[in-house]
Amino acid sequence: MTTRKEIVFLLVIIAIASFFRLWQLDFIPPGLYPDVAINGNDALDSLKNGNFKVFYPENNGREGLMMWLIAFSFSIFGVSIWSIKVVAALIGILTVLGLYLFAKELFSQCNEERARYIALLSSFFLAVSFWHTNFSRIGFRAILVPFILVFAFYFLFRAFRKRMVLDFIISGIFFGLGFYTYISYRFIAVLLPLVLFFQWLIYKKQNPQKKFLFSIFYFLFSIFIVALPIGLYFLQNPRDFVSRAAPISIFAAENPIKEFGKSLVFHLGMFNFYGDPNWRHNFSGSPMLFWPVGILFLIGFFLSIKNSLKFRRNLQSAICNLQLLSWFFIMLLPGILTYEGLPHSLRVIGVIPVVYIFAGLGAWQIYEWLRKVIKNRKLFFVLCSLFIIWVGYAEFNKYFIQWAENPNVKGAFTERFAEIGYYLNSLPQETQKYVIVNEPGVLVPFPNGIPMPAQTPMFIERIKFGEPRAIYLKPEDLNKIKPEKEAIIIPMK
Repeated sequence: MTTRKEIVFLLVIIAIASFFRLWQLDFIPPGLYPDVAINGNDALDSLKNGNFKVFYPENNGREGLMMWLIAFSFSIFGVSIWSIKVVAALIGILTVLGLYLFAKELFSQCNEERARYIALLSSFFLAVSFWHTNFSRIGFRAILVPFILVFAFYFLFRAFRKRMVLDFIISGIFFGLGFYTYISYRFIAVLLPLVLFFQWLIYKKQNPQKKFLFSIFYFLFSIFIVALPIGLYFLQNPRDFVSRAAPISIFAAENPIKEFGKSLVFHLGMFNFYGDPNWRHNFSGSPMLFWPVGILFLIGFFLSIKNSLKFRRNLQSAICNLQLLSWFFIMLLPGILTYEGLPHSLRVIGVIPVVYIFAGLGAWQIYEWLRKVIKNRKLFFVLCSLFIIWVGYAEFNKYFIQWAENPNVKGAFTERFAEIGYYLNSLPQETQKYVIVNEPGVLVPFPNGIPMPAQTPMFIERIKFGEPRAIYLKPEDLNKIKPEKEAIIIPMK
C-alpha cells in the first residue's frame, strides 16, 4: 500500500528529475548535433506532408517513434530546437516515475516494506544521474528505450501478480512500441523469453499453467499487432534492419574474439573505472556512476547474485534477482558486440534502469546496516540526508558546471554548425546564400545528397522560414555557384 509519506517523497524526486532535465534546456547542451537536427527535419517533413514513416532510412536508418513525438511537439510548441529537446526531457522524467513503479512492483513480490524504499532510492539516483540526465536533454531517440522497458516490465509483472488480461495487453503494447525506438532495444527478443520462462516456473509451482498460456497469448498477440508494421517494413527492406549495426560489429573485425574480450572488459568497467570517452555522451572518460553510487551499485549487484542462488529457500526472490541480472547482461550486449568508441554509453542505454535498481538495492542494504550501528536516530537521519544532498549536488555540479562549461562540449555538439544557421537567418532575403558542405558525413538523401552536417543549419533556417533559403553544395559542385547579385559563400569547414 502506498503511504502519504511515500507519495510526498516520490513527488519530490519527480520535481528533482524535472529540474535536472528542464533547467536551461535552451542552452545546455549547446548547438544542435546533426543527428538530432535530421530528426527535427524529418519530423517537420512528416508534419507537412502527413507521411509518418515507421522507419526513416536516412542517416543509416532510424526507427520512427521519436520523429512522431517531435512532430507532435512541433504542433503544440512550434518549430524550435527546444521543441525537439523537450520530448526527450519529458520522456526522461516519465522514466524516473516508471522506474519507481517497476522497482516497487518487482520487489513487492519478495518484501513489500523493502520494495518501496528500494524503489524510491533507485528513482532518486536515476533522477540526478549525469548519464540519464544528459541523454534526456539531447534529442536522441535512444532515450525512449529505458522509458519503454520500465513501463513494459511494470505492467508485465503487475499482470503476473494480479493476473489481469488488460495489464498483459498494455505491457504488450509497450513492448511492441519498443521496436520503433532504437536498434539496441531489439535485444529484448533475448531477454523477454527468459523472463517468461522464469514466470512460468512460478506459475508451475502454483498450478495455473492453463491461465498462464492464455495470458501469454494476449500478451504476445499485442506485441505482434503493434510491431507488425515495422516488421513488414524490414521484411521488404532487409538491408535497413542491419545497416546501422553491421559496420561496427565485432564480427566485422579481423579478430572477433579479441574484440569481444576487449569490449566486454571496457563495458563492465564503465560504471566504476573508465566511462564513455565521447564528450557528447559523458564527461570524457569519467565513470558512468558517481563513485559512491558506483559502490552501491556493486553492493547491489553482488547481493542480487547471492539472492539469485537461493532457489530452494526462496524461489520468488531468486527469480526476481535472476530477472535483474538477465536484464543487465543482455542489455549490455549492444555495446559488447561492437568494437568502436569503447565503452559506449549510448548503445547500452537499455541497462540504465537495472543499474540504478542495483544502486538502490545496495543503498537499502547499507541503510539497514547503519541503522543497527548508529543508535542516535537524529544523527542517523542527518547522515542520510547529507548523503542524499551530496549525491544530488555532485551530479548537478558535474553536469551543469563542469561538463556544460567545458570547451570540448561545444565542439562535440557542433555549435559552429548552428552558428552558420543563425548567421544565414540574419542575412537579407535578397542576398544569395551558398553553403559549401565540406565536412564528412553520411549523404542525405542517399546516395547523391548532401553530407549530414548540413542538417543543422538547414533546420535552423526552417525554424524561421519554413524551408532553407540557402543553396547547399558539395565541394565538387562549386561550378553551380553563379551569383547574379550580392552573394554570401560559407564553407562549413
